[in-house]
Amino acid sequence: MTAFILAAAQAQAKPQRVASLNLCTDQLLLTLADRSQIAALSRLARDPSVAFLADQAAGIPQNDGGVETILFSRPDLVLTGTYGQQEQIALLRRQGLDVLPLGPWASLEDGREQIRTLARRLGHPERGEALIAHIDAALERARGIIPQGRSILVYERGGWVMAPRSPLGEILVHMGFRLHQETLGLPRGGVARLEAIVTTPPDFMLVDAASGRAVDNGTALFAHPALAEAVPLTRRLALPGRLAICGGPSTPIAIEVLAVEARSKGR
Repeated sequence: MTAFILAAAQAQAKPQRVASLNLCTDQLLLTLADRSQIAALSRLARDPSVAFLADQAAGIPQNDGGVETILFSRPDLVLTGTYGQQEQIALLRRQGLDVLPLGPWASLEDGREQIRTLARRLGHPERGEALIAHIDAALERARGIIPQGRSILVYERGGWVMAPRSPLGEILVHMGFRLHQETLGLPRGGVARLEAIVTTPPDFMLVDAASGRAVDNGTALFAHPALAEAVPLTRRLALPGRLAICGGPSTPIAIEVLAVEARSKGR
């Protein structure tokens, strides 16, 4: 009888109308919730250039991210990001809404905990464990596929270099790479001068798959002749940007794409 009462209480607590205000929470919600539970997604949810699950978002209402819109629709759970949304979160909570902020993953373990937290809150813990298992299986397949000691630099538009402590950094180290940031004097990430990369080039570079087309000053760096000589295309691993923007259902696919790139160019 006690077990029956607990199960009934948990079922009653499962949110029936969940709104997402953030691209990354969109992806997790589409993966972990019943479609009938999703009240609305962010306006980026159907943009295939950034949203990994854009096709699955078709037909689901979108919100404009405004507090008034959310208050009018009265969802029983609101998912938000953490960057720049503190005032919005506070206002929604003052109006009695249940808000769950989910920030960018600080590490893969942080991501696992975030998946578990949301899956439990949505009433589908088994879906969270399935996604985690998918990520861990992709990691295991990619373990040590690169000879130890080969360096890699994750190079983004405008010369930006990510901080070593990140999920992507973890994945690359797991694959056998040595991160090149500290060699360039950027132990916390930042902007890498082209001269520094050319003078002390990494063995490999990880770039956005769209970086082969220069469309502005930020992307023109990728085509610079000096960089092409220091790190030619044959030593550049390419990853579609939409696989790396958010941690979640895109993560195992990103690992698999990186593994294919590493095996073909890392010999």
